[in-house]
Amino acid sequence: MSQYWSAVVRGLTPYTPGEQPKLANLVKLNTNENPYPPSPKVVAAIQAELGEDGARLRLYPDPEGNSLKAAVARHYRAYDISPRQVFVGNSSDEVLAHVFQALLKHEAPILFPDITYSFYPVYCGLYGIQYEAIPLDGDFAIRPEQYAQPNGGIIFPNPNAPTGRALSLAEIESIVRANPDSVVVIDEAYVDFGADTAIALVNQHPNLLVTQTLSKSRSLAGLRVGFAVGHPELIEGLDRVKNSFNSYPLDRLALAGAVAALEDTVWFEQTRQAVINSREQLSRRLAELGFTVIPSAANFIFARHPDRDAAGLAQRLRERGIIVRHFKLPRIDQFLRISIGTETECAALLTALVEILA
Repeated sequence: MSQYWSAVVRGLTPYTPGEQPKLANLVKLNTNENPYPPSPKVVAAIQAELGEDGARLRLYPDPEGNSLKAAVARHYRAYDISPRQVFVGNSSDEVLAHVFQALLKHEAPILFPDITYSFYPVYCGLYGIQYEAIPLDGDFAIRPEQYAQPNGGIIFPNPNAPTGRALSLAEIESIVRANPDSVVVIDEAYVDFGADTAIALVNQHPNLLVTQTLSKSRSLAGLRVGFAVGHPELIEGLDRVKNSFNSYPLDRLALAGAVAALEDTVWFEQTRQAVINSREQLSRRLAELGFTVIPSAANFIFARHPDRDAAGLAQRLRERGIIVRHFKLPRIDQFLRISIGTETECAALLTALVEILA
């Protein structure tokens, strides 16, 4: 039936999401999901929105997501963010898709790292955007000076994925200052696990846009909520695309749950610190087992063993019911990306690795 495909579809190389295996008693450390449940206040808010008979579901949600925009602004009130500086969407992936179409589609190629979130080149293929991949250095770090060149826009995650390395706010600002005529997009899917948010800089730089998701640090991967913060003119550009595509990207339950998640800062701090503590402990233990571990500010670890093939290690772990992510890509095909699980899950991983390496 591919005879009916358009030329664009024929040329696409779709994004491959992390595997979601249907196996019992699985230790799932391959998709960077939070190992802890969302705030109980999220569940209560969703149940309250649903009501006893679910009658509200017959009504469309707020197309602007104003309650969520206000919650984001309140959460970042220390940076003097207003709701008109916030855009909300169905996961940060949808937000990023609108960013590529609204703000990054120009004559000059956009710039992003050669090792980064693999959805970026997919969006470029979908929207016909030229790009140039800027190599990370030998330590898998972004070099800000390499982005001081003509471009149609810049995008990268901070912390980067799948490496987990993060830039400082000073380094990010140096990139933004060097590109006053281009939009610089900082994808902060993992920022809450160890990096500083560039939202602190948006009021000083009208060309800076920051995107975030509630999937990771708020344990809401199943609810699909993302947002962007930037100058109102950037937000207006995103709104123009959104309202030409889907006026109602977030349903009533997602809006209610997202607001509750942002408001429960106690639960957020408790669970994110638990992930950070487990990450640091797991990094030390892996190093003791001979692994080279890239310094991570995310909820995952990027590591390789000098004497063991990464694909083989991933397969041996899988045989023991433990799933990690292996990328068959240049420069990183000997690395494993390991999501941070609960203490029990991390212990199971370490026990299995000790057995395998022995």
